[in-house]
Amino acid sequence: MPLEATEYADIHMRWMIRRDMPEVLKIETANFEFAWCEDDFIRCLRQRNCIGMVAERDDGIVGFMVYELHKSRLHVLNFSVCPAQKRSKVGTAMVEKLKSKLSRQRRNRVVLEVRETNLDAQLFFRKQGFLALSVLRDFYEDTVEDAYLMQFRHVAEAVELAPNRISRLAG
Repeated sequence: MPLEATEYADIHMRWMIRRDMPEVLKIETANFEFAWCEDDFIRCLRQRNCIGMVAERDDGIVGFMVYELHKSRLHVLNFSVCPAQKRSKVGTAMVEKLKSKLSRQRRNRVVLEVRETNLDAQLFFRKQGFLALSVLRDFYEDTVEDAYLMQFRHVAEAVELAPNRISRLAG
């Protein structure tokens, strides 16, 4: 069930800029044993189809996500929330931002990989409507750990599915 906008009205989403890097790296290293370094972020964000976004609350960065735009999907490469802000709707607001970019006609799903040992992320994304599609064996370069490929698929609203009067007349 989507949250009402007022439930996370104090969370502002915007594009990531170079000046955000110290706060982003602080969140990254606090959450991940095998964290991205600044060069990883820069290399990724220089690609034309790659987007970085930060979530702000009270003028501080409390989360971020990096994703790629593909023809029919969004692929989340990195997603993290400040440890002190977990379970305070920051992650949900970021997922809702991703979902708002989906449509039946174009990009209709969000995909991501989650480490098999990251139970918190698995449960969080499951709660957001993602399903585990497959196990990716020995997925990571830094360990022999497997990953779960998870996906959220856009479901057209009933209004969107209902034929309109003009399409009925056109035959």
